[in-house]
Amino acid sequence: MNTPFLDTARRVIRCESDALIQLAESLDDRFRAAVDLMRACKGRIIVTGIGKSGHIGNKIAATLASTGTPAQFVHPAEASHGDLGMITAADVVLAISNSGEAPELANLIAYSRRYAIPLIGITSRPDSSLGRHSDVVLELPRAAEACGTGVVPTTSTTLTLAMGDAVAVALMENRAFTAEHFRDFHPGGKLGARLSRVADLMHVGDALPVVSADAPMADALSEISRKGFGVVCVTDKAGALSGIITMGDLARHLDGLMTMTAEEVMTSAPITIGPEELAEKAVGVMNNRKITCLIVTDPSQNDGKTPLGLLHIHDCLRVGLG
Repeated sequence: MNTPFLDTARRVIRCESDALIQLAESLDDRFRAAVDLMRACKGRIIVTGIGKSGHIGNKIAATLASTGTPAQFVHPAEASHGDLGMITAADVVLAISNSGEAPELANLIAYSRRYAIPLIGITSRPDSSLGRHSDVVLELPRAAEACGTGVVPTTSTTLTLAMGDAVAVALMENRAFTAEHFRDFHPGGKLGARLSRVADLMHVGDALPVVSADAPMADALSEISRKGFGVVCVTDKAGALSGIITMGDLARHLDGLMTMTAEEVMTSAPITIGPEELAEKAVGVMNNRKITCLIVTDPSQNDGKTPLGLLHIHDCLRVGLG
């Protein structure tokens, strides 16, 4: 059942989505020129804007920085009171003003012209002060604001945000920016956890439970108890992984267990994973196989059979995976 609120929401979203289609269709060689300027930048992209444009500019700067393009937001009012010193000849300025006439930008624009700092303007009016002084103009369609009164920045800020995202992704793809690079910039939170590698979470060195194939089960039980994972790796004389002993293996060999060797009790050919795999993939393997840990093997030794570490499901749960 429709209500006035739903009708308003749909009208706003349709208004902004129509404007986004106009934006996509209006892009031309000026977009390529802007991306080329930023790609060649030896310093940082200095993003600036006042009011709602400033809020959007903060987000654009953050998106650029997190996708491999060094960027910083500089408030234009603060720039007029000393922060112009943050901007160098190696930088590129990305200034945002829908009207192109925000007076707060005047000093920053003049500074960029005085010191030949490349200036890219995002505006709906290329004939404005910002547009005329910019080296490249990223023009926004003159679409109606979704508020209906034409005074509340709605459609214009959505278009600006989309333009910023388009620039950031174009630069990212040009640099062949990968999920691995993205992980380096996002070590925290759920996103960081999803991009964690097995090597980031696994237990190595003395923490890894290992016995030789000919070890008596007394030694294997001691290793299981000391390391606390409920399993032990079994290796051959060359140090390659032969098998694994789990609590299930112990239960199946209760009769005469203490007279056996590790090789007689172990499960051969255990499931393993490489250290560079995503931890999220490891969680999927453990869930599908209904196991609680994986042996991590070194792909460069013994045909990939040398145990390098151990990843437990609890390690993944601790960082938010699972």
